[in-house]
Amino acid sequence: MSTQNEKIDEQTLEALLYLSRLSPESTNLDVLRKQVDEVVGYFDLLSNYDDSENPYDAYPTTVAEKLREDDVVKGLEIPDVKKVSTEFMDGYFRVPKVLGEGC
Repeated sequence: MSTQNEKIDEQTLEALLYLSRLSPESTNLDVLRKQVDEVVGYFDLLSNYDDSENPYDAYPTTVAEKLREDDVVKGLEIPDVKKVSTEFMDGYFRVPKVLGEGC
């Protein structure tokens, strides 16, 4: 993917080493240079695609007038909640243990 005109110069490579906190002694510079050239090549490939459209068009919009009203409604009473399950104790539903040996 990389070609000769995509090669990074020595100054850019030194800046990348500094920013990534890598030392030239602990890094194979030839391999790093090749990998950076490949990344730059990917950006060149991506720049060939048309990005003139609005990226927010892909997401649905919500009109504020179409939202539901914030009306307070009556919730379930405790006797009604107790009818839902037999595992209701002290205001809570008892559920199986999730942490422990089964993880």
